[in-house]
Amino acid sequence: MSDTVSFGYEDIAREEKTARVGKVFSNVASKYDLMNDAMSGGLHRVWKDRFVRRVKPQAGEHILDMAGGTGDIAFRMEPSGAIITVADINPEMLAVGVERAAQRGLDEMVWSEANAEKLSFPDKFFDAYTIAFGIRNVTDIPAALREAHRVLKRGGRFYCLEFSTTQWPGFAQVYDAYSHHLVPKLGQLLANDADSYRYLIESIRRFPEMPVFEKMIQDAGFVRTRVEPLLGGLVAIHSGWKI
Repeated sequence: MSDTVSFGYEDIAREEKTARVGKVFSNVASKYDLMNDAMSGGLHRVWKDRFVRRVKPQAGEHILDMAGGTGDIAFRMEPSGAIITVADINPEMLAVGVERAAQRGLDEMVWSEANAEKLSFPDKFFDAYTIAFGIRNVTDIPAALREAHRVLKRGGRFYCLEFSTTQWPGFAQVYDAYSHHLVPKLGQLLANDADSYRYLIESIRRFPEMPVFEKMIQDAGFVRTRVEPLLGGLVAIHSGWKI
């Protein structure tokens, strides 16, 4: 295992990344929707709706929404009647989610400060594990995937929504120009924080391509893995099953 990991376009010591990513999300927590709007042109709302339709949450199921601090995915799943635990390593993100839940009158969700790489939940507890736009910010992604597998019941399902690399000719260059040049400026304008937005864009570029990440999911023990590219792979829904 390498002693360094990527932090945007930087290579830094492994032990530094968690704290530095934590600072980024503490900075952007109150502007989370604006952040996602800036990076996706507002399309993240459509992608998240599609993601939840793929998960198919059911009444009575126990679902862990990892890195879901502000509740975007959990609030979409809540009408199903599933029992949802929202976990996030960042307390500021969780605080935004708890406040949003209170505004909606939702008091049955569980909110947990947790590190995806080392969860405190018991083995074989959840029916589904979801993570949206969070896995690329984890320091040790294989460890997080192994933990996802551990806490799922047999027959449990794993779903991940994450930015990737579009394969559409020409579109990749257009999005690169937009993301690298315009998004940090929007971050400065909307949140007075260009650096955090710059990191988030750079982290997308350093994330493994779809086949590589699918292999990582398989290596963690998942079977029947599937990748659903959106916008040619700009975003992808990855899934797998525990048997």
